Amino acid sequence: MFLFLAQVTTPEVTIPSFTLPSIVVTIIVAALCGALAQLIVGFTRGGLLAAFVVGIVGALIGQWLASALRLPNLIVIAGVDIVWTVIGSAILAALLVLAIGGRRFRRRRSYRSY
Repeated sequence: MFLFLAQVTTPEVTIPSFTLPSIVVTIIVAALCGALAQLIVGFTRGGLLAAFVVGIVGALIGQWLASALRLPNLIVIAGVDIVWTVIGSAILAALLVLAIGGRRFRRRRSYRSY
């Protein structure tokens, strides 16, 4: 009986480096994707801060959705997939509209008497 010992090599693990410029670019990309998603859905409450939060949380939702459906990354800028971030942000903004309510354009009341 021969006993063969095979050498097993593990793949090299690389840890991405987080630098200040990459973090700033990630924040800008997330804020722009969140603002775009809010424009698509029609949710405008909260301004830039809300767009940033919707973008960051939407990026997490989008990446989770892509990995759950086993779909590839499409357009990646600074480690953030733009397409899935916009899709996740749009889903989150739509849920916020359903939960909080809101309209894109508010009606103005007319006080004219006819």
